Amino acid sequence: MAMKKTIPLLVIIVALFIALSQSVFTVDQTEIAVVLQLGKPVTGVRDPGLHFKTPFVQNVMFFDSRVLEYDANPAEILTKDKKNMLVDNYTKWRIKDPLQFFRTVRTINGAQARLDDIIYAELRVALGQYTLIEVVNQKRTEIMAQVTEKSSELIREYGIDVIDVRIKRTDLPPENERAIFGRMRAERERTAKQYRSEGKEESVKIKSGANKEQVLILADAEKKSAILHGQGDAEATRIYAQALERSPEFYAFKRSLEAYEKSLKENTRLIITPESEFFRYMR
Repeated sequence: MAMKKTIPLLVIIVALFIALSQSVFTVDQTEIAVVLQLGKPVTGVRDPGLHFKTPFVQNVMFFDSRVLEYDANPAEILTKDKKNMLVDNYTKWRIKDPLQFFRTVRTINGAQARLDDIIYAELRVALGQYTLIEVVNQKRTEIMAQVTEKSSELIREYGIDVIDVRIKRTDLPPENERAIFGRMRAERERTAKQYRSEGKEESVKIKSGANKEQVLILADAEKKSAILHGQGDAEATRIYAQALERSPEFYAFKRSLEAYEKSLKENTRLIITPESEFFRYMR
């Protein structure tokens, strides 16, 4: 009889244990949860710890509460100056309202699909207001802040909070790269020709200045040379005059010798009488 009373008691204890285990669930600090009743969302749980649900009727679906990253596929976008760009972007986001999240997108993949649509649309609108140079170099931070703010407003109804949107890389479509490189090369060649032309012009200026300086230096040197030659000739004439005054006969003798040296060379014939004054010092 005691054995028959113990079996029902054990059955009751096991049933209570199973019912208790089915009515309790734990939410980790890195998670949030949605309580489902017969497949329909009832409530969302955002606080970590121990929570209760109706056993056998309700079940729990868990989601990551940390900041998640969605790396979108590169997409083609047209800028204000009609330039096509391949934009590779990523998004930092997290689930803010688990109940609303499950009701609207249900899964992480569904959320990423909505993020892709909304952020791509906002990137097209934002980048279409700026030129290629502004997007690549000048206005990127401002554009990304604008896209983040607008995307966060539009995605909020899905229980999602967009924290940041960034462009990782911008490229030209393959069909445009060759044309762009061609224009860049032509521009560099034009710039090179301009530099060469300016260099030649500067070279001509430098050579002209050098030639002018050379002419001035030579003219000044010739002027000084002429002055020195004149002074030398004057000094020589003065010395000759002094010598002539001191010994006119010796001076006449020396001048005759010089005349003999210049006149009486090899194979030279003179038709002159021996009594000529020219041979006075040879007699």
